[in-house]
Amino acid sequence: MTPFVHLHLHSEFSLVDSVVRIDRLIEAAVAAGMPAVALTDQSNMFAAVKFQKAALAAGVQPILGVDLLVEQADDAEAPTRLVLLAQDEAGYLNLTSLVSRSYIEGQHRGEPRIHREWLEGHSAGLIALSGGRFGDVLN
Repeated sequence: MTPFVHLHLHSEFSLVDSVVRIDRLIEAAVAAGMPAVALTDQSNMFAAVKFQKAALAAGVQPILGVDLLVEQADDAEAPTRLVLLAQDEAGYLNLTSLVSRSYIEGQHRGEPRIHREWLEGHSAGLIALSGGRFGDVLN
């Protein structure tokens, strides 16, 4: 049987969306036999260090990611979602750059958002997931 790996999971650091604690997440991943697990909190990477240390200590490959809001030019009140996973150091650096920029330049009514054009030149080393039914599949 091929092992299952969660690629879109929020922790307690997605303040209004989840109560999953990092230590419990890693315990559950180990118990389920997952070789890896991704953490994709909403618009932040606040748990990255704690998550990476706990996962590596338990023998689970940590995958760092973020569930981002993407500003829509035609409707600022209806952002779409885009989940980005870092596959290497370049991806991690691009991810942190996009998240930082969303807080510095992309605030809309207190929500950090990215703009689609910010992905140009900042997509190396990143894997994009559609974001599900709230997603925006990029061309």
